[in-house]
This record gives sequence, C-alpha cells and structure tokens, in this order.
Amino acid sequence: MKYVPDATADRRFESDNTVDRVGVDGLLSELDEYAVEQALQLKEKSENPEDVTVTALTIGPEKAVDAVRKALQMGADQGVHVTDEAIAGSDYIATSLVLAKAIEKVGVPDLVICGMASTDASGSVVPAMLAERLDLPQVTFASVIESQGDQVRIKRDGDTATEVIGATMPLVLSVTDQTGEARYPSFKGIMAAKKKPLETLSLSDIGVDAGEVGLSVAWSTVDEATERPPRTAGEIVKDEDGSGSTALTEFLVSKKFI
Repeated sequence: MKYVPDATADRRFESDNTVDRVGVDGLLSELDEYAVEQALQLKEKSENPEDVTVTALTIGPEKAVDAVRKALQMGADQGVHVTDEAIAGSDYIATSLVLAKAIEKVGVPDLVICGMASTDASGSVVPAMLAERLDLPQVTFASVIESQGDQVRIKRDGDTATEVIGATMPLVLSVTDQTGEARYPSFKGIMAAKKKPLETLSLSDIGVDAGEVGLSVAWSTVDEATERPPRTAGEIVKDEDGSGSTALTEFLVSKKFI
C-alpha cells in the first residue's frame, strides 16, 4: 500500500523536486483500498478464515503509518511499516526493491495484492517489478477475482476485449477500482486496530543498503516543477441582442475546442 498526499490538500514539491510527503496531509491511496478490500474478501470466503492472515505493508515517512492503521481498521490482521530517511526520493526500481525485501523478511505469502496504481504517481509498474524480484507469476489489473484452493482466476477489462487469466499461488495480483467499493472502518474495527501488531522496520532490518535507494541513484527524476497558476475569472457571455451563440462559438474556436 502507498501513503500519498491528500488530493484535497495543498500538495507541493520539495526543493529537490521530490513530492513533499511530510509537510502535507496524507492518507492511504484510494486505489490501494480496493486491494485491502479484496484481501479481506478472499479471507472471508476461504474455507478456514481463521487460518488466513492479511498483512498490510507500506514504506514511507513516519506519518505513512496512518495508511497501515487504516488497513488495520478495515480488518487487516497485522501491519508492517518500513521507514528510513534514505528511502526519500526513491523511484519505482528502488521502491520495488524495498517492498520485495520487506516481504521476504515477513515471509513470502500465497498472495501479494497491490492496487492498480497509486493516486499520486499512477505508474502501475510496481506490481510487475515486485513479481520479478520475488520470482513469482503476476496477474494484474483484475476487475473480478475468483479463487479456489491455490488457483486464482481474474477478468481483465481492456479497450477492445475482456481477458480471463488464471494462475497458481503464490503470485502477485493487482486489482482495479472495478472490483467493488472498499468497506468503511467500523467503530469496532477502529478500536480493535489499536491492539493489532504493527511492526516498524528500517533498511538495515530488511537487508537493503542505503546506497541502493533514494534520489541519488534514481533512474528517473523531475528536473523542474512550476506551481499551478491561480485560477482566473471566467468570461460571461450575455445574450441581450441574440448574438450570444455567435460570441460563444467564437470563444470555443479561439481556444481550439471546436
């Protein structure tokens, strides 16, 4: 899961053109809530739910633990938060490395479930990178998920067709926002989350050298960022003499909308 800046907050870049993830309000990425929901549903539908453990894992600054807490409130059984100052500015390659090593530290599960993308970067590449690093098959962009035993079958909706793809666990699975609405944490769930185990790990804990992550070794960087200009007042077209439609058409043409 990913801790992302709140889209309704005043999002901004740091002086090094990385996203400010400390000085702005953040939350669990909405697209990752669907992944949590599907994990919980798979547990509930299993023959022995008591034998299934749902672990919520995230990497990020100290405040990113709020994303894990949200998953625990929804119903996840335990949480893992990897935090280290050296991670700041990491690209997809370094992110997938840290996630893979953290998963190996905890113990590779039957299913690694991710959202289809994050709401801040929308890269959609981390699940595939994670599958490669863990040497697991990947079944991505699932809109419908069915499981039986160690078999998983999904539907993937494309622009021209719907594919049905099957695989055998263990595997990496990513889900879309078409899988169904994520549940809201109940009061009971919020109170229960306070007693659930939540482990904090550093890079050294998972065996990752600080020189392998961070902005200095990133393969992709932002060279320049410009603040969004303030919104200007709109133009009012009055139709007092019947010329309003002409004025509107001329405006649309000038903006190359038609």
